[in-house]
Amino acid sequence: MPKYVILVNLTDQGMQNVNESPQRFEAFHAMAEKMGIKVESVYYTQGQYDMVVITEGAEEAGMVSLLKLASLGNARFQTMRAYSVDEMKGFISKMP
Repeated sequence: MPKYVILVNLTDQGMQNVNESPQRFEAFHAMAEKMGIKVESVYYTQGQYDMVVITEGAEEAGMVSLLKLASLGNARFQTMRAYSVDEMKGFISKMP
């Protein structure tokens, strides 16, 4: 299954209710699991992004879950497809 690194920034609305952030994440986690997405880890961070979430699951399910989450107005996302070292070795071995 594909893995994704999701960089999260809380919106003004999300920051106004930052004390609810852990509960909002737990609700996202439950929704993601129902859709077949495994949340591997989550970190609250300092710096350019407020959170980093690492997930594994089907691309369509990931897109739907993030669209739903974005529609609530508490966060914006930048999502990156992640590859393991073994996957990268496979890509390199196919280079002409």
